[in-house]
Order: sequence, then C-alpha cells, then structure tokens
Amino acid sequence: MNKAQLIDAIAAEAKLTKADAKRALDAFVSTTTKALKKGDRVALVGFGSFSVSKRGARTGRNPQTGAEIRIAAKKVVKFKAGSELGDAVK
Repeated sequence: MNKAQLIDAIAAEAKLTKADAKRALDAFVSTTTKALKKGDRVALVGFGSFSVSKRGARTGRNPQTGAEIRIAAKKVVKFKAGSELGDAVK
C-alpha cells in the first residue's frame, strides 16, 4: 500500500474527504517525526510504538572489492508492533 492508497483507505474508513485524510496523515507523520527527533517515544496502544535507538560505529566490507570500510554511528528509528496488531496479523 502506498501513500495515495492509504489516504483513500483512511478517507473511506473515517468518512472523510481525501483532502482531510491527507492532512491528517501528514500531521501524524510530521508530529511523529518531530517527537522522534527530540528523542521521545511515540506509543499507540494496541498498534505499536516508534522509538529512536543508537547504532554504534562498526567495520563493514565493500562487497565489490572486499575492502574494509568504516561505518559511522547513527540513530535509527525502530517500530515494535503491539500485541493487538500482532494477533490481528496472525
């Protein structure tokens, strides 16, 4: 499902216009992004939670040449599915 299909589905499910559904989705993405940038955790009970984790620097290997390369440390976004979502998918 891409963004346009998700907007269509939200509009149909919530009986909103597509424009309102797009604004709502954009607001969710923007708000979640801002919270994660601050280091906060975003938890939606029953659905799951988004959090930021630090990945340490490590040594990798260039698959074409086999040469070792240094991969810098960075922050990554993690999503952990909630129990209700996990049960619904089973």
